[in-house]
Formats: sequence, C-alpha cells, structure tokens
Amino acid sequence: MATEKLPHRKLGRGGLTASIIGIGGMSLSGIYGAADDAASEDLIRYAIDLGVDHLDSSDMYGWGHNEELVGRAIKGRRDRVMLATKFGQVQNPGGPNKVNGRPEYVIQACEAIDLYYQHRVDSTVPIEDTVGAMAKLVQQGKVKHLGLSEAKPETIRRAHKVHPIACVQTEYSLLYRAEAEETRETTRPLGISFVAYAPLGRGFLTGAIKTFADVDGRRAAHPRFQKENFDQNRELVARIEAIAAEKRCTTSQLALAWVLAQGDDVVAIAGTRYKERLDENLGALRVELTADDVARISAAVPSGAAAGTRYPAGGMSAVYV
Repeated sequence: MATEKLPHRKLGRGGLTASIIGIGGMSLSGIYGAADDAASEDLIRYAIDLGVDHLDSSDMYGWGHNEELVGRAIKGRRDRVMLATKFGQVQNPGGPNKVNGRPEYVIQACEAIDLYYQHRVDSTVPIEDTVGAMAKLVQQGKVKHLGLSEAKPETIRRAHKVHPIACVQTEYSLLYRAEAEETRETTRPLGISFVAYAPLGRGFLTGAIKTFADVDGRRAAHPRFQKENFDQNRELVARIEAIAAEKRCTTSQLALAWVLAQGDDVVAIAGTRYKERLDENLGALRVELTADDVARISAAVPSGAAAGTRYPAGGMSAVYV
C-alpha cells in the first residue's frame, strides 16, 4: 500500500490529522510477552514508510521504555509522525496502577508532543484542574492538542469547556462497545474525534485464540479470557470468522473494517509486534462494507453479548470516570 494512498481523518477541529489506522505501542514494551527493541524500532520505521503516522504511546508502557523506544525509532522522521502519548497512571507495586491527575504531575516529562492524553481520569482531582494544567502546556508550545482516555460523557463536557479536546480514547470493538458508543453521542456534536483502542478485542477478534489453552501472559488476567467466560466469547468470534470467510478477508480485517465504518470521527490504533500483522491490519482498508454488512456484523455480536468485564476489578474502577 503506497504511502500517499493511506487514508487520514481529522482529529478534532484544530487541524490535526492522523492515518485511519495507527499503532498502539503497548505491545512493544513487554505487555503481551517479550519484545525485541531492534525489531520494534524497525517495525515503527516500516509502518511510517507505509504511511502510518499515528503512533500512540504512554509513560506507563514499560514505565518510560516505550516512549524512549518510539523516540529512537522516529529519529530523522519526526516530521512524518503524529505522536501521541499519555500520562496519569503511576506504579503501585503489588496492586493495580494508581491514578494521578494533579496539575503539578501533568507537566512532568512533556516535550514536543502532538497529542497529549490524560490516560486515566483522577476522580480525586477536578477535571478542570487537570485540563487547565494541560492547557498551559499548549500555551507554552510543549504540546499541540489535548485528549482524554476512558472519560465518561460528563467529564468530557466539563473538560472541553476548559480547553478544546481533540480526541477521546476508549476501548471499542465488536466485543466491547456500549461505553464507546455512549461516549460518541457526546463527542460527535462537540467535534471531538474518537480513537478506538483494542479494536481487535486484545487479540480475541484475530481468531488466533481458538482454545482456552491459547490464553497466556497478560491476557490471562482479563476476564474475557478467563475460563468461565471463554467459551461464550469464542462463540461470538466464530460468528465473525464465518462472515469474514464470506467476505474473503481475515477476521482481524473484518473487525477493524467494522470499527472504521462507524463514522468519519473514528480512527483505530491496533497493537502488534510483527510486520506481517501490520500488513494484515492495513488490509482492512480494502474490505468494503455496505450498510447492510455493518448491520449484519453488529447483529452477529450484539452489544453487551461479551462475557466478562473489560478489565479486572481493580482496573475497572479507573475506567469511564
């Protein structure tokens, strides 16, 4: 796929754009198994050469490792990248990550960022205070645009009054979409774009996880993969596999195409460590879905049909705040 052919969409109303499919960096920092830094840097450069300019990182992916890796990979190519990163989660040995949205924390380790997200909303700090500190970074020229991750509609509205929010990022896939769709009812009228993370259901919607024995590493902690939920969710994936076979595409491509068909306000970031998987993901752009196709796919996996919450109990307390 030639660089100039890769579709882009607007992010918010401030002139920011990004490739319709981007790369989420979490899997490059050991979250889903060991990753080779040299191979990861090569993957990022390969993606940029294909026209993928939406790179999404966070200071909690490897606790600094991911941002350093991305920095090395884009050296000499910075002008070809829409660089996004996130702040707000802090380490908590022995328990789930804590959240810090205090204004003084917002300004730490922030420089030359196109899109700066609050990774998780801190329920103990007024969103007006956190976004107010983020807005100062825009005024200082350290970041260009602001975003929120896993914020509920009322939080988004309050934040947007303080400073324009370009994007809101929430998990959005065939398996888990109720909160994302509710969020979009707020973001669309405000001109805020929506970034769908985990559009492949943390790998479930690739079709590669066929039996409970295939679940390992970080995925084993997620309720969707646990034994009491696995069979129900695998049946939902099988329905998508059947439709993908009819459309002569992979299950991943159909799942991604469905997300991107939800509206021009939506872009997706999909994590991968491998060039062949990146090529497969970009192949979703060649999948043509009619309105009837989209409705049929949606009906095959109804909203709310997935078994298990999106995160373990500790993580659920920090999302959609």
